[in-house]
Amino acid sequence: MRSATPKVLHDICGRSLVGHVLAASRELEPERLVVVVGHAREQVTEHLAAIDPQTRTAVQHEQNGTGHAVRMGLEELGGAVGGTVIVVCGDTPLLTGQTLRELADAHAAEGNAVTVLTAVVPDATGYGRIVRDASTGAVTAIVEHKDASEEQRAVREINSGVFAFDGALLAEALGRVRTDNSQGEEYLTDVLGILRGAGHRVGASVAGDHREIAGINNRVQLAQARRILNDRLLERAMLAGVTVMDPLSTWVDVSVSFGRDAVVHPGTQLLGASSVGEGAEVGPNARLTDTEVGAGARVDNSVAVGAVVGAGASVGPFAYLRPGSVLGPRSKAGTYVELKNASLGEGTKVPHLSYVGDATIGDFTNIGAASVFVNYDGRDKHHTTVGSHCRTGSDNMFVAPVTVGDGAYTAAGSVITKDVPPGSLAVARGQQRNIEGWVARKRPGSAAAKAAESAAREAGGES
Repeated sequence: MRSATPKVLHDICGRSLVGHVLAASRELEPERLVVVVGHAREQVTEHLAAIDPQTRTAVQHEQNGTGHAVRMGLEELGGAVGGTVIVVCGDTPLLTGQTLRELADAHAAEGNAVTVLTAVVPDATGYGRIVRDASTGAVTAIVEHKDASEEQRAVREINSGVFAFDGALLAEALGRVRTDNSQGEEYLTDVLGILRGAGHRVGASVAGDHREIAGINNRVQLAQARRILNDRLLERAMLAGVTVMDPLSTWVDVSVSFGRDAVVHPGTQLLGASSVGEGAEVGPNARLTDTEVGAGARVDNSVAVGAVVGAGASVGPFAYLRPGSVLGPRSKAGTYVELKNASLGEGTKVPHLSYVGDATIGDFTNIGAASVFVNYDGRDKHHTTVGSHCRTGSDNMFVAPVTVGDGAYTAAGSVITKDVPPGSLAVARGQQRNIEGWVARKRPGSAAAKAAESAAREAGGES
């Protein structure tokens, strides 16, 4: 991956690679789940503890092959275990719980000692090939690409690296795996030959979509997997009644949810635990992270992080809702408006060119253009409260902490530093003074002076 981040911690659609594999594995409701960690294990273990605290880890101090890794996993469980052991790879984010369930069901139904998940792929380069008995079709071996003959390399059915084992037989066979191969490693795939040689049944379950087993080894494959998973998520949403205008330019995370008849316009990113309510519209060009959009709301060309947009509310274009922003029903945060830790009551509007930080605004209030809620004194943040049915003038500054009572007005250009009683008009600005003839005296011969002189002549002529 050419990265400081361990491969399995790279993200696609809101989850790490290993996080996707864990989610699919959890769908089987396993009694115990163990992740074998080696490279950068401190980072991986910390991540696992955060996303799935019930997962156990086993350390593979030396990377001596897949068979050795599985041995370390079994040792974490105390050695041989009863029942079925499913082995999956940590870098296959497209693998689904349904495919794992089909593998487990086939394994149980056929009474196999081991069942391998396989896939038929367009290009098998680099993968272990499935070798079958020509007469019965039974799996006889898996041959790694580097060890395969030319005839075997022509086979397009490959090993996914995902297996279902009889737990007791797996532990016994792992003790017999040798390292006389081109890599000098313990191959888990050798277990199939060992069990078959002992007279046990080896079967296969073919994945319906070969893309599910794709492992990620570089940024190109990461991007390809992200596109496939994103398409999968959008298809699910559209089949559930969501309109996605342009799936190619729309990106969503696995934890995003939609209501029926939601509309997603082009260029939109829905990230984290964002939700779009019934009949709501987002985009074009919106990026919402962990944001709730209520039914019938509209978010246009805007960015929101950790915000709540109430039913029927309007955001944008070009608004920025920072964490803690809560818009009540039918409220508005309009063009070039930024909110942070602020709540707008029902029907309240902040139409344009304003910053509202650390504030509570009541119902049906209008905040004039170019208003600033001055919340930071250089050390601490302070709160501003504006009541319901207020009308504040344009170019106001509210210097917190300050309260504007219900039904109050503030004049344009005011700097509000004191509380405004309910129903009052606050005027906090200097008196206007006109100095006549200033341009003629201070800027003689200028375009402004000539214009003023011309206007004076016209006025004199009219009089």
